[in-house]
Amino acid sequence: MSTLIPLYIIVPLGTAFITVFFAKWLPGLGKYLINLALLFLTGLTIYLVIHEPQTMIYRVGGFTDVANIPIAIFLMIDGLTKILLLIISLVGLFVAFYSIKYTKQYTCEGNFYTLFGLMLAGMYGVVIAGDIFNLYVFLEIASISSYALVAFGIEKQQLEATFKYQILGGVSSLIILTGIGFLYWATGTLNMPDIATQLPKHDTFNIFVSVLLISGFGLKAAMFPFHSWLPDAHSSAPSPISAMLSGVLIKAIGIYVIIRLFFNVFSLSYEIAMTITVLGTLSMIIGVLLAVGQWDFKRLLAYHSISQMGYVFLGIGIGMLILSTGGDGKIAALSILGGLFHLMNHSIFKALLFLNAGSVEYRTGTRNLRKMGGLASRMPITSATSFIASMSISGIPPFNGFFSKIIIIIAAIQARYYLLSFFAVIVSIITLASFSKVLKYAFAGKTHEKHNEIKEVPVSMSISMTALALLCLLMSLLIIPSIREVFLTPAINVLLETSQYSVSAIGI
Repeated sequence: MSTLIPLYIIVPLGTAFITVFFAKWLPGLGKYLINLALLFLTGLTIYLVIHEPQTMIYRVGGFTDVANIPIAIFLMIDGLTKILLLIISLVGLFVAFYSIKYTKQYTCEGNFYTLFGLMLAGMYGVVIAGDIFNLYVFLEIASISSYALVAFGIEKQQLEATFKYQILGGVSSLIILTGIGFLYWATGTLNMPDIATQLPKHDTFNIFVSVLLISGFGLKAAMFPFHSWLPDAHSSAPSPISAMLSGVLIKAIGIYVIIRLFFNVFSLSYEIAMTITVLGTLSMIIGVLLAVGQWDFKRLLAYHSISQMGYVFLGIGIGMLILSTGGDGKIAALSILGGLFHLMNHSIFKALLFLNAGSVEYRTGTRNLRKMGGLASRMPITSATSFIASMSISGIPPFNGFFSKIIIIIAAIQARYYLLSFFAVIVSIITLASFSKVLKYAFAGKTHEKHNEIKEVPVSMSISMTALALLCLLMSLLIIPSIREVFLTPAINVLLETSQYSVSAIGI
């Protein structure tokens, strides 16, 4: 099955190039090709999750190790990778289907789907890359594509947002490349499992490179205090791209890489674990406080992305703290479970919320909550799915966000980080208040006279929102042990058994 791994790069890249080549003769080809490609990759990912429990490795070019030195470019899929592949594929599929009608308002639909395919290829490449330089190459493919997609509508606000995004993205890329250079200088290899076996343990060099990489990838993940680009970029982009940026991109090229590096490549460090936990807590608190006063629907959602990613880093960080101090492995596993579970949940409900915002803007022409009202009677599907997503992000049972948040809170209490658990509860309450405002001003009350003639969005957009809303309920089932064993436990084991990453790849 390892021979199927390159398809995650070949299929979206091929789709992008075919779309460009035939754009003049078949201008609508891209929208259908990208949906077929994502349908295939979603099916492949589900098959691998269920039927391939072992780590899979593909050596590009077929090169074998020479004197125990890995010279091939590795593409790897393990339990952690599968979670990201599933997120990218599922969210990408529903966003692409939503876009079939949404992109008709643009004159260059073919270019949209070409860039969309390139962004997908970049994200897939990042999560399956086994060497850190090719991870960087794929990261740049995804980033550059996203810069263009943010500015796709070529309005002043979008161009300004993408300019800021590009500048800070360029800075983060330079920091990351510098960190990679130092790693290569110290170890003589770019293969991540090989780096893990050669890095010295707990020395000043490790801390220095770790700071560089946390800063670089923290910018990609929009962690506080590296978050300033995100509100403009996410609010200004076309709504399907906002859904991809918030639901997938910041996870694939930011959070995933931080988790991978500091569990499986670098030795676990209390200082780094504390840094990640503190940054996660600050992101969680400051993000929600900045969000609660927003009246721009999409900008409010963008700030909540910062806050919700704080929950992910909080869960992962507490797990790292426990492991680095030799604490109870069961509590560490519970905390990591909460972080990974919330990462998956956030992908679904935040993508849905951005599609809801896109649908409202598609019909009303505004993102200002004060200029809406009474849309529930005119747009019942958008209203109902927005309610489900709002309850999910606020942590209200029985929706998926409740279960991942409660796991993180329980783990924090068991680990005796009582203040962190208190902050997690308070932030969830403020989140509920923020989304109560959204539901009140956008969907409740009387319909604004300017909106008397509006109706529900087209079928493809409605289907995508409905499917994601159902997932907000179905993903709650991951709390059941037998289901969790299939989807989440393999990823947790990858992070708990830190050295197994190198053993599985190069046998060291």
